Amino acid sequence: MKRLLTLLFLLVIAHFSYAQQAVEGWVKDSTGAAVASATISVKGTTSYAISDANGHFSIVSKRTPPFTLLVSSVGFKAYELAVNSLADKLAVVLLPGSDLTEVVITSRRRMESAQNVPIPISVVGGGQVEATGSFNVNRLKELVPTVQLYSSNPRNTTLNIRGLGSTFGLTNDGIDPGVGFYVDGVYYARPAATTLDFIDVDQIEVLRGPQGTLFGKNTTAGAFNITTRKASFTPGANFEVSYGNFGYIQAKASVTGPISKKFAGRLSFSGTQRDGVIKNISTGKYINDINNLGLRGQLLYSPSDKVQLTLSGDASRQRPDGYAQVLAGVVQTQRAPYRQFDQIIADLNYQVPSRNAFDRIIDHNTPWRSGNDLGGVALNADIKIGSGTLTSTTAWRYWNWDPSNDRDFTALPVLSLSQATSKHKQWTQEVRYAGNFSNKLSGVIGVFIIGQDLKTDPVHIEESGSAQWRFSQSTTSEKWKTPGLLDGYGIKTTSRLKTFGAAVFGQIDWAITEKLHVLPGLRFNFDQKKVDYDRRTYGGLQTDDPDLIAIKNSVYSNQAFTADVDENKLSGQFTVAYKWADNINSFATFSTSYKPAGVNLGGLPTSNGQPMLELAQIKPEYVTHFELGIKTKPTNRSILNVVFHHTDVKDYQTQVQTAEVGVNRGFLANAEKVRVLGVETDANITLGKHLSLYGAVAFTEGIYVSFKNAPVPLEETGSQKSFKDLSGDQLPGISKWAGSLGGELSSNQLRLIGQNGKLFFGLDSYARSSFSSSPSPSKYLNIPGYATFNSRLGFRATDGLSLFVWGRNIFNKDYYEQLLPAAGNAGHYAAVLGDQRTYGITVRYSLQ
Repeated sequence: MKRLLTLLFLLVIAHFSYAQQAVEGWVKDSTGAAVASATISVKGTTSYAISDANGHFSIVSKRTPPFTLLVSSVGFKAYELAVNSLADKLAVVLLPGSDLTEVVITSRRRMESAQNVPIPISVVGGGQVEATGSFNVNRLKELVPTVQLYSSNPRNTTLNIRGLGSTFGLTNDGIDPGVGFYVDGVYYARPAATTLDFIDVDQIEVLRGPQGTLFGKNTTAGAFNITTRKASFTPGANFEVSYGNFGYIQAKASVTGPISKKFAGRLSFSGTQRDGVIKNISTGKYINDINNLGLRGQLLYSPSDKVQLTLSGDASRQRPDGYAQVLAGVVQTQRAPYRQFDQIIADLNYQVPSRNAFDRIIDHNTPWRSGNDLGGVALNADIKIGSGTLTSTTAWRYWNWDPSNDRDFTALPVLSLSQATSKHKQWTQEVRYAGNFSNKLSGVIGVFIIGQDLKTDPVHIEESGSAQWRFSQSTTSEKWKTPGLLDGYGIKTTSRLKTFGAAVFGQIDWAITEKLHVLPGLRFNFDQKKVDYDRRTYGGLQTDDPDLIAIKNSVYSNQAFTADVDENKLSGQFTVAYKWADNINSFATFSTSYKPAGVNLGGLPTSNGQPMLELAQIKPEYVTHFELGIKTKPTNRSILNVVFHHTDVKDYQTQVQTAEVGVNRGFLANAEKVRVLGVETDANITLGKHLSLYGAVAFTEGIYVSFKNAPVPLEETGSQKSFKDLSGDQLPGISKWAGSLGGELSSNQLRLIGQNGKLFFGLDSYARSSFSSSPSPSKYLNIPGYATFNSRLGFRATDGLSLFVWGRNIFNKDYYEQLLPAAGNAGHYAAVLGDQRTYGITVRYSLQ
């Protein structure tokens, strides 16, 4: 590590001596109006600049004149300008055009065309996020079909890319996510962040495949790189309000401008509310509403055009009466007849209100609560040194979680309390240098440190009600009927997980020739986890009868363990990229990655009445990955990209369910090996001046190559074997086919409601084939394929007032997002439902 830090220091010092050739000018349109956010780059290099709100730009190049500038902006024809002297101020005039403008990204820590980057990447601009109503990741997945997100509540959220990343189903805090989630360069460690509303998003880049040589946190499946709109020295404001059915109201606002000559600020707000869409007949209330608030502020200090310091802070809060799951079906297990769900509820004189989940009716007797608070502060410094940028990002974040769940999914007092209140704090520090080291060598080198502290607040509680005995009854002994035996009997868990990670990473882009590039990358990681777990029983009938004590212990028992794990790992990647022509780029990548060892924080299964302490810690996960890709631009108005990928994972970390109530949220285990492979295609085309289309399709196949000791599926609960060989079966959450298709039709420029703008009509669709909703594949927990359609129609002003009407799931398709067995595997299972048809109107006002 010392050698790499020394190399980084020498590179920084060396770049102070490079000659800097500054080019300055303005970008305007044919009417003389300034063109903001135009991209200006020096042809043949990675030097670039972005024009400000006045069209002004200043770009630094190591090259001496003559050289060529490339200037591009959405809605204009690309322009090349020869620079022969640095003395003159340049005036660039862009003409209107319908050519497809290539998207500029920052995933390699510098601005460059997405088509030139040898990484499978999907880019969604802030404008598309707003137009399609994709205000969180769950909606964004409809635009990027290789993304999967499943959430039964914010804590229990799975964010995957190509089916890999996090455990499917209920979340265990003891493992690292495999998909990195970054906002303005800050890593968000908790998966609950993915359920929050986006705040003032400028662009979202979804990188597919292992990412460890470009980003701070090592990730095995990919990364979300989200950038928000920056503070500006030019005053501006945006205001938006939406109204829809089910009492839907969403308001957004953002203001920016100068505070002084060197300081600028930006303040952004987002709030979303919606009435409930599921009726609880026990209370008469409609639940599963939306109640989200978010605030983000930035302070920019720019003492020169080479230094920018940004202090940012954000806070988001969710207070829904919801995330309830609806009873979706009953499975006949292999338990004795008296242990079947229908016999159990008949003995308790109870009937479920409906067995059709899409009646959207529940009768739960425990309130659903999902108090979710996230926020933090960050200080980012960007310093231009030579032909590169030195960046330091320092951040501190928090997460507070206050839940209440009804995990038996009935009005019966079975599992009366299920409350895993938690507090999490993290701090991160990243320092990296990105730029050109010579005419043929560019790249990134950096260091990253993260510390996390996750603890119960103050305890996690699981508590039985008076009907628990009947659901847990495993013998015909009359002692199960002992009054009050399990009523109020539960567990209180105190746990604390402290983690520390440090890494040195780097990637070089070596231009062997103008067409052939080689990109090696390495990462060295140190990871440490310390766990103190203590679970104690309480309540129920106090007795000295050994038979009654044995019954109580079969439901809940004391468990305690500690763990101290640390490991060093080296991983990396090697890419060869070849540019066959100006419009055809290809690449081949081989990479390795890993996830640190996991620790079980959801309770351990038991054997002969004793906790299986050997499962307290699970092995690290090792990833071997390769992919082949080609990125093409068949015409000036179209893009077509194709990628083949193949990933093998050794000691795959998975979360599996058990019939034990005391392991309500499942436990972690290693599958010996899994494999995921597939082909992805995405395309964009502009037809004339008024019609743009996009499409993406993904074929993905994921299987357990070897998982010889997996828990049995729900319908096999009670069989002679407690475990099953799942080798050859499919991984959960992966549709073999998924795709999105959409586009927008717009009019000529016109004047309406006193504003200059265009009329538009947009249509977006998303479809996926069936997939398994259980880590142990079950024929009852397979979700059928479905397709949804969204549309919008309105007027979009160039500057000023815009309005449009919109509809989501316009054909009112009933579909499941997830199926979950109830605690204890009595045979009934519940569903997370997709939203029914929603519609409304949005009014937006922009002032620049």
